Amino acid sequence: MLVRDRGDFWQLVRQPDHADLSGQFARAWGGDLSPPPRPGPLALAATRHDDGWAVYDRRPCWDAEKGRPRNFLDVPVLAHLAFYRACIRVVSDEDPYAGALVAMHGAGIYNGRYGTQPGLPLTFADAARVEIDAFVAEQEAASRAACARLGIAAAARWHDYVLLQAYDRLSLAFCLREWESSDAQPEPLGPLPGEGGGGTELRIEPLGPWRVRIDPYPFSDRPARFTLVRKLLLCAPFSGNEDFRAAYFGTRAELVEIRAE
Repeated sequence: MLVRDRGDFWQLVRQPDHADLSGQFARAWGGDLSPPPRPGPLALAATRHDDGWAVYDRRPCWDAEKGRPRNFLDVPVLAHLAFYRACIRVVSDEDPYAGALVAMHGAGIYNGRYGTQPGLPLTFADAARVEIDAFVAEQEAASRAACARLGIAAAARWHDYVLLQAYDRLSLAFCLREWESSDAQPEPLGPLPGEGGGGTELRIEPLGPWRVRIDPYPFSDRPARFTLVRKLLLCAPFSGNEDFRAAYFGTRAELVEIRAE
């Protein structure tokens, strides 16, 4: 679950809903940037890269130490490795190349997205380093092997992986940052691969509530509209998991429209 503290309320976004927004970005990609060469598998990977979290998000937890709903970076590592393995297997069964990209994404969570986001903090990673190293090696090997069978070159795999991270991080920006007003701070996001991107960053500038300007413009339609499912939960000192869950499941989800231009 993605948790943003808005002062009086927490904005709560389930991981599969965040991934659905990533998939919307993938399907709309184009504009000032080169379109992805394999849009079908890449869009599938973007949409389903966090499917494993659905198991955890069915029973979200209260973080008593931090006094808030447990954020996705604070989930116990062994649970995360288990449900990510399941996610990768299921996506691979549907589309082997999409599964190879999700395997690479899963490994990248634990190595700073292969160096493109070295500051990605995971609360409990140090205590499970042996298991993490085994998982990263396993998924990297599986991703390379799948691409070899499919005849997809290493450079193409890297290009699509970086695009997948761009979709993921763009979605995370909308899930975790303030976009309700034009006073929100601009958000740089990168790197981008290939012709038209060349390692540059996207810059997201707020124009109004859930309305942004993005440069270079990455979508085929201008303006482009996307939807995000979220819940707004009144901040309260919950006594534990069951108290928090009762409030969470008793709160109606709402749909936010994001406009990019």
